[in-house]
Amino acid sequence: MIPTPASAATSGLPSGGSPAAEGRAVLELHVAELRQLFNSMDPAPFRERDLDPKAQDYIVDWAREVPAPRPMALVVRIDGRTATPESASMLRDAVGEYFRQRALSTRRQMRRLLRLGRISLLIGLVFLAIAFFVGEFIAGLFDKERYTRLVQESLVIGGWVALWRPMEIFLYDWWPIREETRLYERLSRMDVHLVCAGAEGGPS
Repeated sequence: MIPTPASAATSGLPSGGSPAAEGRAVLELHVAELRQLFNSMDPAPFRERDLDPKAQDYIVDWAREVPAPRPMALVVRIDGRTATPESASMLRDAVGEYFRQRALSTRRQMRRLLRLGRISLLIGLVFLAIAFFVGEFIAGLFDKERYTRLVQESLVIGGWVALWRPMEIFLYDWWPIREETRLYERLSRMDVHLVCAGAEGGPS
């Protein structure tokens, strides 16, 4: 994939027609062939094929900089062929489906993470309760020994440490995945247009 020098621009399109309403963030990509945008190792039909990893990273990194309420559009300019309505429709379907699948995948990832957090929390609470009661038992059994207090507090601290992983999940780990899901959902709704680099008319 070869981005155009203006590919990072988020203003309107250049002359020749605008596929997006005023104020819409627009990303332009310039490729020699349409298939450069897609993973050549993916055996799936074109409409279901994954994007090329470099193309995906470029689009996603650009989209992260676009404020959430602002709609987005992707304009792909190709060389050496005419941008037919069929190829334009196929490109729109392929890009939209790819990011819809990524959104579903990250949503499933968040559900798995939250399920792991609930299981980890249960295990941590059980371990904390056991550590507390064992500490109390040792304290009652060896109340005159000097090391008893140290053993008791070590068990309780160990119990609290066991809660660190679920607390990490519920406080920190889940929300970046949710933000990623929302980003992919926005990209799945993004307008996609295909134009011939040398064409005078507007995009398809």
